[in-house]
Amino acid sequence: MTQEILTKHELLQFTGSEHWYRHSLVRKVLYTDGAQYVAEKGGAYWLLDEIAFAQSMTKVAVEEFQLWRLKVHTDKTATLSCENGNKHIVVSKQIDYTDFPLDEITFYFTDNVILLPSEY
Repeated sequence: MTQEILTKHELLQFTGSEHWYRHSLVRKVLYTDGAQYVAEKGGAYWLLDEIAFAQSMTKVAVEEFQLWRLKVHTDKTATLSCENGNKHIVVSKQIDYTDFPLDEITFYFTDNVILLPSEY
């Protein structure tokens, strides 16, 4: 599969969502046009899966507002963390390998919706 180039600048074009996408396995989770764009263009459906699957963890699900941050390291490993609205890390996970094209990306999760910060 050929991965297209994804830039932080182009993600700023998403300021709302015309369409809502339903996660295929966690049906109560929706995501926006911006999240869909990242998943498709950045080859990151797995990242949406990680956020959706984490909602089954009580300590994550009780947080009404979640900030999810993926930080990609130079050795192609990454750290995915979930923070509450007060910069407290709720959960963190090491990713052994990723070819995600950005060094960092942030998603919000609130009201069962995954979205880019610019779409909030």
